[in-house]
Amino acid sequence: MIRNLRRAVRRAYRRTVDLSHPARSPLGSAVVNCVVYRDGVRQPGDCPVDEAVRRVRRAKEGFVWVGLHEPSAEEFAGIAELFELHPLAVEDAVRAHQRPQVQPYDDVLFAVFKTVGYVEHEELTATSEVVETGELMVFAGPDFVVTVRHGKHGSLGPLREALENTPEQLAKGPAAVLHAIADHVVDDYLLVIDAMQDDIDAVETAVFSDTSGRGDAGRIYQLKRELLEFKRAVTPLQRPLNDLATRPLPPVDADIQPYFRDVADHLTRVNEQIVSIDALLDSILQAHLAQVTVAQNEDMRKITAWAAIVAVPTMVCGIYGMNFDNMPELHWRYGYPISLAVMTLACYAIYRGFRRNGWL
Repeated sequence: MIRNLRRAVRRAYRRTVDLSHPARSPLGSAVVNCVVYRDGVRQPGDCPVDEAVRRVRRAKEGFVWVGLHEPSAEEFAGIAELFELHPLAVEDAVRAHQRPQVQPYDDVLFAVFKTVGYVEHEELTATSEVVETGELMVFAGPDFVVTVRHGKHGSLGPLREALENTPEQLAKGPAAVLHAIADHVVDDYLLVIDAMQDDIDAVETAVFSDTSGRGDAGRIYQLKRELLEFKRAVTPLQRPLNDLATRPLPPVDADIQPYFRDVADHLTRVNEQIVSIDALLDSILQAHLAQVTVAQNEDMRKITAWAAIVAVPTMVCGIYGMNFDNMPELHWRYGYPISLAVMTLACYAIYRGFRRNGWL
């Protein structure tokens, strides 16, 4: 019941967080949003990217935040030229499938984050998808932030709205946006790891219950595969976050670095949970295999016990089935019922012995 309540809360959270920000908008074929901020306040009116950049640079204050979703090379070429982005970073942003990283290019910082979302399912099976991953690239310059999102989840619309409600933080410039994105991504990691814990609890309960089936190994293995995918997205991010928290990187100021240290601490917690869950899954798998082995041994003992019981009448019948003339009590009137009684008593005695020893 508690697990179902947690899932209902997560569904409600996902409906609240994953607001319907379109992947394509009239601002451009891949541009989701383009907003100018000055002193942490969103400036009214929507405009094309080039016009927004001109407004910011003409005023020599504020910055522009451009959000894109899965742009093609042609669609991103104009943005790259406008902000003078490095060709290597542009290539990585368009192709995706990059490791989490932080790379400075002159006065522009290029960061890659792996986004992870939990896939809701009524019941975990051997083929259930548990996590889905995407990518989020961030170009942070002196007066601009360009975000490139790959994947169906990880919308930054709710994050943008939350930042706009705290203009004193947003007034710190592109570095504040970069921190908010990193914090948002790591917070999603925490939600996913908590959700996966419910699946692990369900598998653990099934393995150690009397009604657990032998198909649990497939579910455990599937969980380990999904955890490995999650680990590949999370673990490489530790070093980039430490760099943001300790190294002087443009445009991250010294007063922003403590915020990145806090995000790095949260990521350390996620990594520790991943390690502990991985070890727990190994233990559950070993316990399940041990239970299967014990069940097989019990089956073999039962088969062996019944074979020993059946061997007694088989032996007697085999001896008397040889059709020799001079066999003991062959022509005696009571030989047949007495032989049946002896076989029955012998079988019963063996049966009682096996029952006493726990074989039957």
